Amino acid sequence: MGAEAWLERLQGVEARYEGLNRELSDPAVLSDPDRYRKLAQEHAELREVVETYREYRDLKAREEEARSLLDDPELGDLAAEDLEEARAGLSRVEARLRELLTPKDPLDRKNVILEIRAGTGGEEAALFAAELFRMYARYAEERGWKVEVLSSNPTGIGGFKEVIALIEGRNAYSRLKFESGVHRVQRVPVTESGGRIHTSAVTVAVLPEADDVDVDVLPEDLRIEVFRASGAGGQHVNRTESAVRITHLPTGITVACQDEKSQHKNRARAMKILQARLFERAKQEADQARSQARKAQVGSGDRSERIRTYNFPQGRVTDHRINLTLYRLQEVLEGGLDPVIDALQAHAQAKSLAHETQ
Repeated sequence: MGAEAWLERLQGVEARYEGLNRELSDPAVLSDPDRYRKLAQEHAELREVVETYREYRDLKAREEEARSLLDDPELGDLAAEDLEEARAGLSRVEARLRELLTPKDPLDRKNVILEIRAGTGGEEAALFAAELFRMYARYAEERGWKVEVLSSNPTGIGGFKEVIALIEGRNAYSRLKFESGVHRVQRVPVTESGGRIHTSAVTVAVLPEADDVDVDVLPEDLRIEVFRASGAGGQHVNRTESAVRITHLPTGITVACQDEKSQHKNRARAMKILQARLFERAKQEADQARSQARKAQVGSGDRSERIRTYNFPQGRVTDHRINLTLYRLQEVLEGGLDPVIDALQAHAQAKSLAHETQ
């Protein structure tokens, strides 16, 4: 985006912000809660852009004034200092404005359906799947988000063959969407008596929660089956047919839930997961139509397909997509994901701006 177009866009944002100020004081808007809420949300979203743009203008004026005084015999030295400070401020503010003007993903505000599955590695992969789930749960807790397990398939020694959870909170999808892919762990398993380092893999899928308006599921497209829930080792959790399996016939996508004792609750949870998967499928098809080179979100779970490696002997976490390595493994596993997520977001913003200027 050229400098002139950039400034025109900022002027347009400021004009819209001022218009919203007027609308929000209009009695007709104040008497309409839905309209007021919508406009107030847009106003809040534009506030930081406008405030940063105004700071940019003030710094620009300060820069011009300092430059005009450089040749003044009495004020030249002070002007040079002021010019340096103004330019440093402009550099910072321009970077922030470009970040704020980077096109936003319309899904960023959505809640998340988080799916974690053990891949290559047997029990060790299942144990690490449980550790990853705890990592995301702690990260969510630190941000004030709510985590609800929708479905799980635990193993006998504390692992998960699969765990699916709903994470509700502000910008949950925006923060977690780059976590999709294969996560590889390198360590000596607790089940290993010889002390050898093993490599296992876990797949993570981060899906935006789908609303009813996002995906239309026709009743005739569903096959719904009920069965008795069973736990690890095959023992029956209860004696009623409370577990639910829903199959979407056009796509063959199947979801089963049995964690709740209520058939109604299991059915509602299964539908929530199914809607998210159908929404993600439609999203991927649209993405692929735009770019045939785009790869599927989650690989097969094989060790060689990975986005991130957690190396326990070295205390190292490496994200292979951006060549980021942190020697803070335990901190990351305790939910300290911000340094990784911030770096991934910055990389995505840089790519988006580079594409926009082409």
